Amino acid sequence: MIEFIVLIIFIISFGGILFVLARKMPILVQLPQNGTTGIKEHRIFRNIEERVKNIFIAFEKQIWLHKLLSWTKVVVLKIETKIDRLLQGLRKKNKEQKEKDLKK
Repeated sequence: MIEFIVLIIFIISFGGILFVLARKMPILVQLPQNGTTGIKEHRIFRNIEERVKNIFIAFEKQIWLHKLLSWTKVVVLKIETKIDRLLQGLRKKNKEQKEKDLKK
């Protein structure tokens, strides 16, 4: 019994789809065959499309990753240089302190 009800609902739905398609067929035939509607020709849409393409190209070429890694490398080198200067100062002070202790 349930299968019969489901079959009837399926047939009615399929008939509804066919009815809508039959009514819209003349309008669908009038649409351009190549799929363009002319909206891409507007300069706003062309500009947006170019910007999106540029962003995708930047991600494909990993430009952002390269910039981030280069910046990180520079920061690490600066920190390393500061640490080296501090260590040299500490070693110098330690050496001077040892020389003073030996003189006493």
